Amino acid sequence: ILDPDVSGKTKDNYPNAALPLLSNTSTGEMADDYQFYNAALKLQLHPNFSFGLLYDQPFGAKATYSTTTAALPAVLPGAAAALAGHGAFHNGSEGTEVDVTTQNLSFILGFQPTVNWNIYGGAAYQTVKGSVQLRGTAYGGNATFGGYNANIKETGDVGWLAGVAFQLPEIALKTSLTYRSEIEHSVNARETFNSAGSFGALNFLTPNKTDITTPQSANLDFQTGIMADTVAFANVRWVNWKDFSIRPDKFGKASLIAGQSPTVNKPNGFDLVAYTDDQWSANVGVGRKLTEQWAGNISVGWDSGAGNPVTTLGPTEGYWNVGLGAQFSPAPNYFIAGGVKYFWLGDAKAQSGAQFGTSEYVADFTDNHAIAYGLKIGYRF
Repeated sequence: ILDPDVSGKTKDNYPNAALPLLSNTSTGEMADDYQFYNAALKLQLHPNFSFGLLYDQPFGAKATYSTTTAALPAVLPGAAAALAGHGAFHNGSEGTEVDVTTQNLSFILGFQPTVNWNIYGGAAYQTVKGSVQLRGTAYGGNATFGGYNANIKETGDVGWLAGVAFQLPEIALKTSLTYRSEIEHSVNARETFNSAGSFGALNFLTPNKTDITTPQSANLDFQTGIMADTVAFANVRWVNWKDFSIRPDKFGKASLIAGQSPTVNKPNGFDLVAYTDDQWSANVGVGRKLTEQWAGNISVGWDSGAGNPVTTLGPTEGYWNVGLGAQFSPAPNYFIAGGVKYFWLGDAKAQSGAQFGTSEYVADFTDNHAIAYGLKIGYRF
């Protein structure tokens, strides 16, 4: 369970120097609690062959912006009239929201030519589903992208994974390197704009498929004994977010129209979500056996994030964390483990899709944090 506390303030002179009525106003708390589930089963079919089944939820997002934060007056003159009553991320009655879930089910076959080596690979079936609604001046208000909604039905496709592991049991050394491929999805997205807005006519078009490619990744894990009953462990992870983007069909058509404007200046349109950098993360720690039944561990983690400025739908840039864990083994063949981590979330400037690739942004998100709780149960048979 991840329990984040994320809020920010709009930039100086927001929305613009001619109408700076929302300058330095709070966005309110916007990050929702998020739950991740994992499960694994390993069978040693033969001294040289094993089979594994792994379930995880690799990527996701969940956020809801408040509708009670500062808003523009109910009546505005001239061209600004379309933004009347809007806040940065709400329109007075609805806030910006996003909810994305992915699930992986991996089928892994391992070959152990010796007691030290394991070469493994297999297929991964992945599903993705999500919804998003954009509201507020950050997206141009109800008349343009601030009236956009999208709902993606759950869709599944297949990728692959491969890796190699090495161990020296006499010194508790274990290391592995695992690669997961990108997975290409072609999804049905139900998209709508405000019917009275600039892009309302797009609602009547027959939708085309939207292509979403979840990123490739690699994990390096390492563990070794450093003294009696004590091990050191480390993990390094890379995720190829730099090549990831989402441009739903009708959103893309609208972005081509909006991109012709000199103020937007993106004649080829723009994405709903995109990132400028790949993500790197690392976790290091020490675990110790305290008694025949109890063990504990402490760890420190770091994450680079995927660039800054970053999307308004996930406005943090990486983190540092510290974690504590404990494991209780009532019998040699099963255990119960739990842990907690505290995250210092990286400061970020949040920008809309139309601002991507520029220095423009909507709000600063600083001094945010999160707490994560975990529970694990294992049984050996």
